[in-house]
Amino acid sequence: MSDKQKDQLQMDQSRLVDAWRRVLPTTMKTTDAVTVQADEANPKALRVAVGNAGHSQYFFDFLVTYVDSREVLVELVDAEKGEGGTIDERGKLVQDLIQDHVRNLHECAQALQQETHA
Repeated sequence: MSDKQKDQLQMDQSRLVDAWRRVLPTTMKTTDAVTVQADEANPKALRVAVGNAGHSQYFFDFLVTYVDSREVLVELVDAEKGEGGTIDERGKLVQDLIQDHVRNLHECAQALQQETHA
């Protein structure tokens, strides 16, 4: 097996989703609600929804795509407030929350490297 093949994600998507569901809550704030689902369009991608606790009631949807067996690309897909209300994603508070969540998602991917980089 070549180095390039070895570095490709070999884990099947359902096992990947299960692993993320198990580990992600350990990298997020305990008050945040998170859900992890398979991305139906890409077997190397996951959809992660994060709901912030407290009065802000911000909800963020991220697409997490494995570039290789160790590295993920995290993209913000949507951000909402409360019952489907729109928010300005450029505000400092929202940007800080997004950065925290992106960092947490990268930490989860790092914590799973022993499983994803076989």
